[in-house]
Amino acid sequence: MNVNDTTGAAVLEELRRRPADQRRILFTGATIVTMDPDLGVIDRGDLLVEGDTITAVGPYLDAGDAVVVDATGTILTPGFVDTHRHAWETQLRRIMPDVDDLGGYIMATLAGYATVYRPEDMYIGTRLAALTAIDSGITTMLDFSHNSRTPEHSDAAIEALADVGIRGVHASMGPHFGAWDRHWPADLTRLKDQYFSSEDQLLTLRLATLTTDEIAGPALTYSPELACLAADLGIGVSVDAVFGTSSSKAVLRWARNGVLSPDVTLIHSTGLTPEAWKAMGENGTTVALAPTSDMQIGLETAIPAIDEALAVGIRPGLSIDVEVALASDMFTQMRALHAIQRMHAVNAAYGTDRQPSRITTRDVLDFATLQGARTNGLARVTGSLTPGKKADLLVIQAEDLNNMPLNDPIGTVVLGSDTRNISAVLINGEPRKWAGHVLDVNLAALRCEVHASREYVLNTPAA
Repeated sequence: MNVNDTTGAAVLEELRRRPADQRRILFTGATIVTMDPDLGVIDRGDLLVEGDTITAVGPYLDAGDAVVVDATGTILTPGFVDTHRHAWETQLRRIMPDVDDLGGYIMATLAGYATVYRPEDMYIGTRLAALTAIDSGITTMLDFSHNSRTPEHSDAAIEALADVGIRGVHASMGPHFGAWDRHWPADLTRLKDQYFSSEDQLLTLRLATLTTDEIAGPALTYSPELACLAADLGIGVSVDAVFGTSSSKAVLRWARNGVLSPDVTLIHSTGLTPEAWKAMGENGTTVALAPTSDMQIGLETAIPAIDEALAVGIRPGLSIDVEVALASDMFTQMRALHAIQRMHAVNAAYGTDRQPSRITTRDVLDFATLQGARTNGLARVTGSLTPGKKADLLVIQAEDLNNMPLNDPIGTVVLGSDTRNISAVLINGEPRKWAGHVLDVNLAALRCEVHASREYVLNTPAA
């Protein structure tokens, strides 16, 4: 079936008539930004999806019995990968757009609103975050779920990811403040058995923890004991609030104790000492930067630690962090990091004969895709349009008003495009956004649920 209407309704109807495991989709005539170092960018190429997997990328592929999507005038890219977002907070979007500092965020959100959340509020916030992620081209989202007051709160967050159909990473942690039943971290074993027993599924599990005991005490702090638990369960570790002198000392202590490894992701990593960065590089630790969070909330130096990471051989992933004060999309993160790093590079060389060492648009797209997947422990699964990987991909309109004419595809994705240009999103080969709309969402019903949850949270006294 050849339909010369990119991501049109007729194509979707034909796709949905076919069983998912027998479905074949051939995108033709696209500019394909593979983010695979060996494949590069393919001008006017084809991409074949069979079931949930990319099976071929190149020019003039044989269609066979595939549903053919004429993708002329579009750019195909891997889906973006968010390495750290507190999804449960989404009902509170932009409630504090001009937050002064980390303490202001913590006291209002974690010590206040968080304490009254019910399991249904966890579900609604996480579902809204995941749907928004898909709409903006994020196909993989790590949910740093640090408000699990009961096992039912954890279940609700996981079920929201599953119901939306995103490639989700549930990073589980207990709350900072307020009453909770102290089920974490022991409950991770139940979660692994109940929701994450298969190696080949959309959802994966990680242990979430904090760097030091300064904010919430020692129970939530990364330690050899938590490292052993994660190793026993075969899951990675995501460590938040990594910044400053105390975090630098913790990093060096972890290195001495043998619990700093490629399975550990350090989030933010602003204001760390050179010695800490050296230990991170030597141990293959991954890093999740949160460019707008570091700047806007003012975390330590308030400068995303991209130069420090690259200096020790770490290519970081990117993340959204908290929607209470920040934008929801990866385009914003890429542009912010690109502009900040280049500004600092030029400023550092100003008045000297040195040449600025500037990152490129390809660098930040790499951070937002392949490196994000590696940071989340999913590099073999997603992050590039490589045959054999799962079909997590975006169709971006290159001839829209804000993108035409197409001169540089990577530059167009990073500097020119936004959510409105994403006409289709596939996750695991399944269409989740098509013809510019997220599929299978009753927006009116969702809006009612979100508003009702918001009103409950805002009008219930902190516990």
